[in-house]
Amino acid sequence: MIEGVKSKTLRVIPDERGRVMEILRADEELFVQFGQIYLTTAYPGVVKAWRGHKERIDNLVALQGMIKLVLYDKRTDSPTHGEIAEYFMGEHNPLLVHVPAGVLHGYKCLGENEAIVLNCSTVPFFENDPDLIRIDPFSATVPYRW
Repeated sequence: MIEGVKSKTLRVIPDERGRVMEILRADEELFVQFGQIYLTTAYPGVVKAWRGHKERIDNLVALQGMIKLVLYDKRTDSPTHGEIAEYFMGEHNPLLVHVPAGVLHGYKCLGENEAIVLNCSTVPFFENDPDLIRIDPFSATVPYRW
């Protein structure tokens, strides 16, 4: 387990009208502060990686489809520096993953359907100061092979 990463199994409550799934609440340990909510998608087999932040914390949930979320701890002062963690999440495993600043993350869309991933981050994205670390998904910088 990578230091500071937390996950929570999400509860889906169905009834005859549909379903509800609570994702993140302001009164729980995983919530730090609100910055921005956005969604991203990936087509089957596509890898979207590596991303990280100096300040921003991401809270990721796959709402549709299934993904393999991979985390890499690049923080040199972390007791889990250099460690990799994988999470299989989505429709068949509703999970929220809390990704601390300094931990790189990326995901691969599994299966035959587009994946939709929701991110509730603690800091909004600003084009002129994006707080974004980008590394090519197939770079040797990260010791992981998709």
